Amino acid sequence: MKKILFHKTHTSQQELDAVSDAIRSGWLTMGPKVLEFETLFKEHIGCTESIMLNSATAALHLALKAIGIQKDDEVIIPTHTFIATAEVITYFDAKPVLCDIEYATHNIDVTKIESLITSKTRAIIPVHFGGQPCDMDEIYAIAKKYDLKVIEDAAHALPSYYKGVLVGNLPSDITCFSFYATKTLSTGEGGMATTNNSQYAKCIKTNRLHGISRDVWDRYSGGGWEYDIIDNGNKYNSTDINAALGITQLAKLDWMNGRRAAIAKRYDEAFRGIIETVVIKNDRKTSNHLYVIKINNRDELYNKLKDHGIGASVHFIPVHKHSYYKNRYGYNNESYPISNAVFDKSLSLPIYPDLTDEDVGYIIETVLKFAE
Repeated sequence: MKKILFHKTHTSQQELDAVSDAIRSGWLTMGPKVLEFETLFKEHIGCTESIMLNSATAALHLALKAIGIQKDDEVIIPTHTFIATAEVITYFDAKPVLCDIEYATHNIDVTKIESLITSKTRAIIPVHFGGQPCDMDEIYAIAKKYDLKVIEDAAHALPSYYKGVLVGNLPSDITCFSFYATKTLSTGEGGMATTNNSQYAKCIKTNRLHGISRDVWDRYSGGGWEYDIIDNGNKYNSTDINAALGITQLAKLDWMNGRRAAIAKRYDEAFRGIIETVVIKNDRKTSNHLYVIKINNRDELYNKLKDHGIGASVHFIPVHKHSYYKNRYGYNNESYPISNAVFDKSLSLPIYPDLTDEDVGYIIETVLKFAE
């Protein structure tokens, strides 16, 4: 029987050599490799500022700090997201205000945002589900009307395009990417915040390392030992080891994305007219981080795939269904009918560069055999 993992990070001798070089340099924490990766990343995206952190969660947290979120503020997010999107809001004793989603795209339903806005609303965090950008023009119009900030949760969206522009260089205040092990570019653990606002960038840079006035590499590479604590920061910096992986993977990003797109195309062709899939709108391009089907026998199919050696997953358990958030904020399950319907039917299939054509064919054959 075949054994196909739900995800396997693409690595080669290039990644091994890059990490080995970083280790042999004698400098393992944040240093020249981090700075190099930040420079390459912002050049790739086209933005003016790019700050590497140890996770997308850290990036989201510091993005909220940069825009000035305070206790009792409200931030609108889709309920259909990984819990980190909501979690970072609670760090400020602010409230995640949950919005339902579109059935076709699994992205936030922009027609439902305005009804959630109150005098306490400060920001909107759209989440680009699976890599497909949200309806950003509509979100920007709402944000302008109510004087709100926009922070993109782009954990899935590298590289993704909205109306021909790369996510990360849209007119949002800050965009946050993930380099977690399962993402389209992986550093094992890691994240990046991009912005065209120098003040936001300065705040994030300072707060990623305890609120220190100078980066550690500057102090230990001949810049002198003096420093000052200018903010109540966090320990969110990344390392040169992680950055070495990122530099190598960034150079392969187009190839890896092309392979994902080819796999998604085969799935689309096989399932068209038979199994529901996520609809990709014509004016945007997805990174194909996830490939989600919607079937009536989700749990049964999950187990059948497992029995046939195929890994699968579910994205996501909505925020309003988690005990902590239900108990703390009193979310009502009936308020999110579309997210509930999507959750009950969704199953994510393997989609990553190292899947062989034979693997993809076997996955398709097995899904078609058992899906209802």
